[in-house]
Amino acid sequence: MGIVATLSLVPAAPVPTALAGGTDTVDGAQTVEIADGVEAQKVSQESYTAATGPQTLVAGGTNVDWAKLVLIDGDWPVTEENITFMMRWTRQENGADNWWNRNNPLNNGQGSGGGSGLGSYVDLVEAAFYAAQNIKSGRYPAVDAALQRGDSADATAQAIWASPWASSHYGYGTHWSSRPYEVIEAPAEAWGR
Repeated sequence: MGIVATLSLVPAAPVPTALAGGTDTVDGAQTVEIADGVEAQKVSQESYTAATGPQTLVAGGTNVDWAKLVLIDGDWPVTEENITFMMRWTRQENGADNWWNRNNPLNNGQGSGGGSGLGSYVDLVEAAFYAAQNIKSGRYPAVDAALQRGDSADATAQAIWASPWASSHYGYGTHWSSRPYEVIEAPAEAWGR
């Protein structure tokens, strides 16, 4: 019974266009006759894509994973330029070796209990959510727009320098490093694992 049910769900094989509307031979051994007006069936070509989800990023546990999580939470494209910008920014705020400091990599005040950015979050997942929420709040429209374009880490950096995020404005670039970033894993407890 199960085999019959399964076979009834299998779509009919498409009719080759060479055979539609006439008679033709296949391998010279058989004759196939198809009534006039019969057209080949259209076959649906489904498409699937995969995206990195929060659980995968938390399991990875690195600063690159956190940067991607912020981008996903902000609904910005996860491009190499956006990741590079986020990596440079977190390095400016807390340094590379302690980027997860206080579970607040960007020294964000929103939702952290420290309006000046010195608060902390329960874990890095919450920190990513609040960082994205703060950037999208309307107070940083040029940063939001640059991240939405996702095409230039340098242009996004210039947007953050010109914004009120840091009162120092990162010296308008003089206190900003563009050297390659290091991938560093945070302790499991910083991720709430």
